[in-house]
Amino acid sequence: MTFGKGHNLTLIDGSAFIFRAYHALPPLTRKSDGLPVGAVAGFVNMLFKLVEDASGDDAPTHCAVIFDYSGKSFRNDIYPLYKAQRPPAPEDLVPQFPLTRDATRAFNVACIEIEGYEADDIIACLSCRARAAGGRATIVSSDKDLMQLVGDGVVMFDPMKNKVIDREGVHEKFGVYPERVVDVQALAGDSVDNVPGAPGIGIKTAALLINEYGDLDTLLERAGEIKQPKRRQTLIDNAEQIRTSRRLVQLDCDMPLDVTMEELEVKDPDPEVLLPFLASMEFRTLSKRVADKLGVESPAIPDTTPGGADPESPGQIAEQPPFRPEDYVWVRDAEGLQPWIDRARATGVVAVDTETTALDEMRAELVGISLATAPGEACYIPLLHKKGVADDLFGSDALAEGQMKPAEAIGLLKPLLEDPAVLKVGQNIKYDAKIFARNGIDIGPFDDTMLMSYAMNAGLHNHGMDLLSEQYLLHVPIPIKSLLGTGKSQITFDRVPIADAVKYAAEDADITLRLWRLFKPQLHEKKVTTVYETLERPLVDVLKTMEMTGIMVDREVLSRMSNAFAQKMARLEEEIHELAGEKFNVGSPKQLGEILFDKMGLAGGKTGKTGAYATGADVLEDLAAEGHDLPARVLDWRQVSKLKSTYTDALQEHIHPDTGRVHTSYSIAGANTGRLASTDPNLQNIPVRTEEGRRIREAFVAPPGTRLISLDYSQIELRLLAEVAGLAELKQAFRDGQDIHAITASEMFNVPLDQMTPDIRRQAKAINFGVIYGISGFGLARNLRIPRAEAQGFIDRYFERFPGIRAYMDQTVEFAKREGYVQTLFGRRIHTPEINSKGPTAGFARRAAINAPIQGAAADVIRRAMIRMPAAIADLPAKMLLQVHDELLFEVEEGAEDQVIAVVREVMEHAAEPALKLDVPLTVDAGTGANWAEAH
Repeated sequence: MTFGKGHNLTLIDGSAFIFRAYHALPPLTRKSDGLPVGAVAGFVNMLFKLVEDASGDDAPTHCAVIFDYSGKSFRNDIYPLYKAQRPPAPEDLVPQFPLTRDATRAFNVACIEIEGYEADDIIACLSCRARAAGGRATIVSSDKDLMQLVGDGVVMFDPMKNKVIDREGVHEKFGVYPERVVDVQALAGDSVDNVPGAPGIGIKTAALLINEYGDLDTLLERAGEIKQPKRRQTLIDNAEQIRTSRRLVQLDCDMPLDVTMEELEVKDPDPEVLLPFLASMEFRTLSKRVADKLGVESPAIPDTTPGGADPESPGQIAEQPPFRPEDYVWVRDAEGLQPWIDRARATGVVAVDTETTALDEMRAELVGISLATAPGEACYIPLLHKKGVADDLFGSDALAEGQMKPAEAIGLLKPLLEDPAVLKVGQNIKYDAKIFARNGIDIGPFDDTMLMSYAMNAGLHNHGMDLLSEQYLLHVPIPIKSLLGTGKSQITFDRVPIADAVKYAAEDADITLRLWRLFKPQLHEKKVTTVYETLERPLVDVLKTMEMTGIMVDREVLSRMSNAFAQKMARLEEEIHELAGEKFNVGSPKQLGEILFDKMGLAGGKTGKTGAYATGADVLEDLAAEGHDLPARVLDWRQVSKLKSTYTDALQEHIHPDTGRVHTSYSIAGANTGRLASTDPNLQNIPVRTEEGRRIREAFVAPPGTRLISLDYSQIELRLLAEVAGLAELKQAFRDGQDIHAITASEMFNVPLDQMTPDIRRQAKAINFGVIYGISGFGLARNLRIPRAEAQGFIDRYFERFPGIRAYMDQTVEFAKREGYVQTLFGRRIHTPEINSKGPTAGFARRAAINAPIQGAAADVIRRAMIRMPAAIADLPAKMLLQVHDELLFEVEEGAEDQVIAVVREVMEHAAEPALKLDVPLTVDAGTGANWAEAH
């Protein structure tokens, strides 16, 4: 077949596919013989899906998968530092590279790689040949470097976003059309590939310049005409470097390539080649799919993988129907809703999702509800959609046609959503549960796919629905921005036309149900069922109740504090201006840098890409430690400014108009270690080490007739470190109720306890807590304001005196490197994908792995306490309001403080039991007061 008009060449960026597949699947996916095959699994699934989905005019007549050849390319001869900063491929990915080539050949698809050239050059060469022959080329990749090829029959297709990138798409990305992309890239450079470009010039500026001057050569010739002095000088000084950068980013359409178009013709795979390869990889699910597609019998593959798990994770759901938004159902009335309720009762499982007007569950209106009863079978029940801009240019507030009345829909759904015989499935179901609770529905029982993913994959990726869908269902959901827009023109969901809302909302429920079907059996396979059932799922109802209760905040106290902070900032500004010898904007890092390093000539000034000096907290702290007053005052000013803007001002906006309380929201899956994160507003980051920070808590008050009580674990992470590291001396000290920081100081510095000074104890306290977080000599030196050598000496002496800690650290890192995760005392797994990396990330990954079992165990303990608390205080006049790391805050009827403290302390101190009997006692400090500051 001679390639020409009517033919379509599909070129798959194989290297990009491999890395995408590697990061999409758990890194320790292995065959029974231990060979890692996670990337191969993802690669073959994506390849098969691409071939399966091709149909009609878009079906390729010719196809090839293009790979990078290992080693250097001709660009390294042009610029030796090209790609010099790229880290080596992960160790468990390296043996999978040749397997992906084998997979491509097994599918009977052309597999091309050429020594000395990159995959992008091969793709460029073949695309240009297809264009010259009058045919079309589709480049399957999201690599921005390939966008210079788009146009005249050549398009790109991003498989993850399911999006075609044409000339307009390139312009949207670069601000220029494809023929000028190389010019923009030459100016902007590329930090990933180490293409130098022009310092300080990014994509937007580069596009402006190219659009103004036409092309790169003209721009460089007329650089002296540019009005901005710095930009002008940058272009003049770096002209040759820019031209070199252009040679680096320009793809070679004329490279020597001994491949004919005829060799790339699409051919059916040979079952006798493909199926044995899939069997050798132990891909049971995909083997069955391919065999069914080819009309042959699927090979028998022994179930030899650990736990009987199929290593091709996404393939487990591939037999489900494709996503078809046009098939989702718009429920308009009770007659249309009843069959969905009946199906949910019949199956015993229904996925549920809500659409609202805002992210704040305490203020958002319920706009609609979606249900899914089987993969591909989902509906949306609109309730409060307005006619909106689609029907009325001015955005009418009249309701659109074809909706149920909220009361009627709620009345029909309430028995189902509260039925103990029907499992409700949600993604971040705490949000929906609060929305339903405000509408009179106590939803339950439920499963949460976000929390399932968190229990299995903490540390590997985040757990939002869009990402989970892409990684585990290989489906890119409809983006919410496509419905709501962005910026000033953004609308709320009640303004979205119902026909569009049906596709979006029902898809969410459909995705959630499919994820649940995939994740539920994996909980057992990955040995995290207990974690999910005892630490994750039960916490949802506890947090829902706490968040909806909220905490009373005194607006007048905040207002007074805000005024006082403003006055203090003004006084500090005067001091800073006097020290500087001139007035300037203290809040401007650029102006501050010029004062410190240009005018005052202080040492240590470093400039970034923009040319401005770095003036972060670390820089100012170092300068302040050297005795410079101005940076010290700026640090004070920044601290007060943050307290004012983040707390005394912003908290007033968060006071609910109806309840008079602040209702924070806790993220259960926000931190890898299990610690809860507080948002909107964040009440966990209120500073407590400074007097001003502690004053913020005075605004959190008890209503008349009540008191606040605070119960806080004492040194829980140090106690758990002593437990897991088996430190006999520290265990005994904790059992004896001794001052652990004084004990450490005595052991390290050979100072008797009766001669202990506050300064020596302070140093030991800093080391105790610093070691848990893997603090370096540099970090400890900064904390204690002492020389680095002295700080490192403290750390070395600490490990000599407590060798068990060093042994624990080494063993933990070794376990993480071998297994790919660390584990808390309660079985929580925190994955460590970067633990075997090289370079700057290695130290961080190591410290995170050491700390995670300790911090995670502390998080598990307080979760267990919180989960037991509602039952423990059910008959007491008390409400649990907040959790702040190791502290729980309660609102209690006056006179009941001691009784509540006794009950809560008992729960907290024994929260680890009966799962664990710790050698180290957990102790809890308690306090009470009219406000949070008094109680703490």
